[in-house]
Amino acid sequence: MHLKRQQVPKSWPSKRKGTKFVVRPNFAPRRGLPILIILKELLKIVQNRKEAKKIIHEKKVLLNTKFVRDEKNSALIFDTITLVPLKKSYILDLSERGKFNLTEIKNEEADKKISKVTNKKILRGKKTQINLSDGRNIISDLKCNTNDSVIINLKDKKIERCLPLKEKAKVFVFAGKHSGMRGSIIKLDLEKKMAELEVNERKINVLIKQLMVIEK
Repeated sequence: MHLKRQQVPKSWPSKRKGTKFVVRPNFAPRRGLPILIILKELLKIVQNRKEAKKIIHEKKVLLNTKFVRDEKNSALIFDTITLVPLKKSYILDLSERGKFNLTEIKNEEADKKISKVTNKKILRGKKTQINLSDGRNIISDLKCNTNDSVIINLKDKKIERCLPLKEKAKVFVFAGKHSGMRGSIIKLDLEKKMAELEVNERKINVLIKQLMVIEK
C-alpha cells in the first residue's frame, strides 16, 4: 500500500505537488521518516525507489549501526544514518519549523543516540526493564525515571547514562505546535504534566510528554 501525497505528515520534507503516491513506512508514520524519503529528499543521492533499493541491497546504508534492509523502514527522531561508501553520518532531527532534516555528525557519534524513558517495569529477579520512546526495552541497573532521557550505546545495546528531567535541563520539543524548538526548563509542574521553557529569549508552555531532555 502507498500513501497519498496529500496525506503525508506536515513534518515530512515531501513536496505537496508531484506523484500521487509516496512510500508508506513500515511503522510510525507520524514519528519517523522512511529511508527512501531520507535518501531521495534529504540526502538527494537517489532519484527513485529502484536506485534506493539498489544501494540498500549493496549494504551501503546503516540505520543505528545496522544495515538497512527495506526502503520503507522508518528512522525515528535522533536515529543515526551512515552512508558507508562516503564515510558520512547524520542524525535525524527536526527544524524549528517542525520539519524533519539531517544534521551531519562525526562517524564515531553514530554509535550512540538519545531516547526518552516512557516507563519502567520490574521483572523476575528484581531486574529493571527500561522502556524507551524508540521501542527499545533495555534491562539496566541505571537509576532513571519516566520522562528522563538516556544515552544508548547502539553497539553494546546498553544505557550509558541518564539525562534527568529537571529545572535548567536542556530539552527538545518533538511534538505539538512548538515541535522542533530547543530550550531549557524554567519550571516543572508535575501535577499538570507541564513544563515552562525558555526558548529564544521567550517563555512557552509544553506538555512533558512532548519534550525530551538532551545534552546541548
